[in-house]
Amino acid sequence: MKSLLYIIAVILVIGWAISVIAYSIGGLIHILILLAIISLVIGLLRGSSSTTTV
Repeated sequence: MKSLLYIIAVILVIGWAISVIAYSIGGLIHILILLAIISLVIGLLRGSSSTTTV
């Protein structure tokens, strides 16, 4: 019976660790998307200003 409790505890700890990692990666993905949008806007602004000055 103790081994069953240990197995359940290990499964719960692994599930908790996976959820913590997934949550932190989810935040990282949102930051990366935000950086990509900002760089896209900056690229469009610089591209449009360089074509109008030529």
